Amino acid sequence: MELRVLGCSGGVGVGLRTTTLMLDHDLLVDAGTGVGDLTIDEMANLRHIFITHSHLDHIASIPLLVDTIFDRIQEPIVVHGQQATLDALRNHVFNNVIWPDFARLPDPKHPALRYAPMAPGDVFEDAGRSIEMVDVNHIVPAVGYVVASDTGTFAFSGDTRTNDRFWARLNKRARLDLLLVECAFANKDQDLGRRAGHYCPDTLAADLNKLSHKPEIFISHNKPGEEELIFSECQAVVTDRVVQRLTGGMRFTL
Repeated sequence: MELRVLGCSGGVGVGLRTTTLMLDHDLLVDAGTGVGDLTIDEMANLRHIFITHSHLDHIASIPLLVDTIFDRIQEPIVVHGQQATLDALRNHVFNNVIWPDFARLPDPKHPALRYAPMAPGDVFEDAGRSIEMVDVNHIVPAVGYVVASDTGTFAFSGDTRTNDRFWARLNKRARLDLLLVECAFANKDQDLGRRAGHYCPDTLAADLNKLSHKPEIFISHNKPGEEELIFSECQAVVTDRVVQRLTGGMRFTL
């Protein structure tokens, strides 16, 4: 498997793109502003989008993506997510007010977009890859994903704060090679992080103690302008593991 980080920031700015992970040539996990760094040909190859939750920084590019490649779509792009997340897209984005309803265009029998509900514990299998949805703890219904093939396994937390479910599920896996986990706020903003449903270094370190595997660990979703502070605080409190900072443009082979 080839994993390409198109975006992993908690905001936008020069060189910053919001959460977008590309797996191989045909699959996205979240579709934030990082989609804009793909060529039109790369966009046209996409077949599946797995959404962690409904917040704008994780879905922002879906409407523009579908519109950009509309004339090249032969089979609908399948958007996978919890029912509540898909309902939010249908009701608040693809509602013919904010954006056209591409689940009914060009016609209901041949749409450009199709919704595929999943629930935590469900596994989607395609092209030798399995993608499992895992429950996490955010301020809206949210999930992470564990993606596995014969050659490797990685997990992505999506947006979450302290929880047990995500870590317990990872521990049931036979292997975990790579972990991408959010850490949105510095410790000085721990209360804000708790209320917003995000980790800070202290709370992330406590939850990493729940993980029995020893994967490579990369932190994502940092507040813009505080990346170095958050990273240095993670290094200070996570003493039994090597924590690295995820940046846009990184590629991993599993």
